[in-house]
Amino acid sequence: MIRILYFGALRERLGTEAEELAWTSGCTSDTLLAQLRSRDAHWAEVLAPGQVFRVAVNRQIAHGDTPVPDGAEVGILPPVTGG
Repeated sequence: MIRILYFGALRERLGTEAEELAWTSGCTSDTLLAQLRSRDAHWAEVLAPGQVFRVAVNRQIAHGDTPVPDGAEVGILPPVTGG
């Protein structure tokens, strides 16, 4: 099981703040995104390759091949502006 947290505009667009998802150890952040995109056309659009967002696994920014262990906390983060 992993816990997924959605932040900012992504939380609003996807209509959820957090969820728990059954998970197989050894999968990656790319695997997770593919699984989320397969839910329906809306999820596929919001999380499409080329959209600007970041994935963090256990509070560390992830890249496509980052392992997501069972029990992980995954954050899906919108772009951040500073100033």
